[in-house]
Amino acid sequence: MDIKKVAILGAGAVGSYMIWGLSERDDIELGVIAEGERAERLSANGCLINGETYRPEVWTPEQAHGVDLLIVCLKYGALPGALDSIVKAVGENTVVMSLMNGVDSEEIIAERIGNENILYSLIKVASHREGQGYFFDPETTIGIIYGETGAPYDSERVQAIVRLFDGTGLHYTISDHIMVDLWSKFRLNVCNNLPQAILGAGVGCYRDSEHMRIISDALKSELEAVATAKGIDLSLAEGPSVHGSAVPPSARYSTLQDLDSGRHTEIDMFSGVLVRMGRELGIPMPYNEFAYHMIKALEEKNDGLFDYEGRENELSLIHI
Repeated sequence: MDIKKVAILGAGAVGSYMIWGLSERDDIELGVIAEGERAERLSANGCLINGETYRPEVWTPEQAHGVDLLIVCLKYGALPGALDSIVKAVGENTVVMSLMNGVDSEEIIAERIGNENILYSLIKVASHREGQGYFFDPETTIGIIYGETGAPYDSERVQAIVRLFDGTGLHYTISDHIMVDLWSKFRLNVCNNLPQAILGAGVGCYRDSEHMRIISDALKSELEAVATAKGIDLSLAEGPSVHGSAVPPSARYSTLQDLDSGRHTEIDMFSGVLVRMGRELGIPMPYNEFAYHMIKALEEKNDGLFDYEGRENELSLIHI
């Protein structure tokens, strides 16, 4: 099996890393799936990555049909609306890798295309947006972790992706415990993304504040209880899956970046999923419930729900 045609769905922070790396291969077809205004913008402007403009092809889902590899790099909230595009792009032999955050995007995609095409994977890249472009440090980026969920772990498609990534700047690791690695990254995201987003401070807050460490540890304990109940042994996590990319103390992870920019976050995928799983399993999730509702309220604040200027004549009766 050789991968000669690759489609990327989602050209944001994660997609930019993949476009940057795979653009070094002049022996493959590389395209971004887009339609309408987004397709016009990508065709006209390309993708600004680390200060350089890249110009992958722009394909409709129909034009991408039957690609050898489809890499899904969407925000969690965009996935439901993109499922039809994924179905149209996937052929019988297409390998699908979801580099989305969370632990259930593969299940959601598999409900439409089946499990056979999916190769479980994750990515760790500290990418941020400046103006119209995305920036990351290629050297400190951990990159893609992927693997089969069962033997043979050294499958034909795993090796095909090795050959694809070799000779590019992409960093990658093959895992024999990919489900553990997915949950390990999920743990990092929940524990490091959410408290920082509520506080509105750089990641140095975990080093400098005992209170932030207590909150982070409580979120971690709740997540680990759910993972254990689902048969995920997080003690097997090792190597790049247990730590994030090196960043300065001022760094702001994706949830806080979204709030800073007035966008809605991926909190449904983080604490929202955990709260749902906790209820299904009978596991209390008080810290995740608080994080979920607090970040939802911050989204409402960004939406202008609490803009009370000029409404002084309105009276509110607060019940306690």
